[in-house]
Amino acid sequence: MTVNQPVVSMTAFARSEINTPAGQLSLEIRSVNSRHLELSFRLPDLLREREFAWRELIRGRINRGKVEVSLRYAPAQGSEVNALVLNQPLLAQLIERMKEVDRLIPHIAPASSLDILRMPGVLLSEEADHSALMTQADALLTQALDDFNAMRAREGAALNELILQRLTLVEAEVATVRERLPQIISSFQQRLRARFDELSINAERLEQELIMFAQKMDVAEELDRLLTHVSEIRRVLSQGGAVGRRLDFLMQELNREANTLGSKAVTAESSWSSVELKVLVEQMREQIQNIE
Repeated sequence: MTVNQPVVSMTAFARSEINTPAGQLSLEIRSVNSRHLELSFRLPDLLREREFAWRELIRGRINRGKVEVSLRYAPAQGSEVNALVLNQPLLAQLIERMKEVDRLIPHIAPASSLDILRMPGVLLSEEADHSALMTQADALLTQALDDFNAMRAREGAALNELILQRLTLVEAEVATVRERLPQIISSFQQRLRARFDELSINAERLEQELIMFAQKMDVAEELDRLLTHVSEIRRVLSQGGAVGRRLDFLMQELNREANTLGSKAVTAESSWSSVELKVLVEQMREQIQNIE
């Protein structure tokens, strides 16, 4: 059984912090609209190696959007990123060699401790163990992603409701056009007959004009397609998931039918219905730009 996923927004923000013995970690995730998934990271140097794993984790939970991940690390007071240690074996050898030099050249100036420390290889940089800090950073990202996706889902639910409201208005406008159509056709036919009577045009010509008018005013197909698209949009929304591109395509189809309806309009009311439909479509399109 397929479980429908929620419609989610591409625009969201989340922030998480944690205090560790090594210092404070602060992580922010923010995203805006994008045709594809674009990931960028700002990580401190000692945690830079986590970027690849984090990319894979985010790709598994986000499909589209320009996502920025920023991690800040404030070391605790007294904590050492890298410790400096003496190379004891090398230092012992240097001391013995210096004694030999003193015997061979008695009057040479003695080397200071600073001089010895400056010699290559005497001081070694011993990297601290950051495994615990990396584990805590991973947990922080997971927590921030949970909050981030929760916000995307809330925004998506709001967008979903706005689109459904507009779809209801589209259906109402289609129903209004259907209701008006017989009256519009009848009124136009009466005016056309009256005009032909005034001009003493034969009945055959009148019949031809009425047929042409009926063909021009036949918008039943457009109205049916509008409702078909509305039904498909509802189905896609109920299915959920990464449906933004599919919905954008359906908006183009809705707009196409609304334009055709306008081109066949012969009254102000029909033209207004076409305009109203295009306004509703544009409102939905603006919201759909935010959907993943």
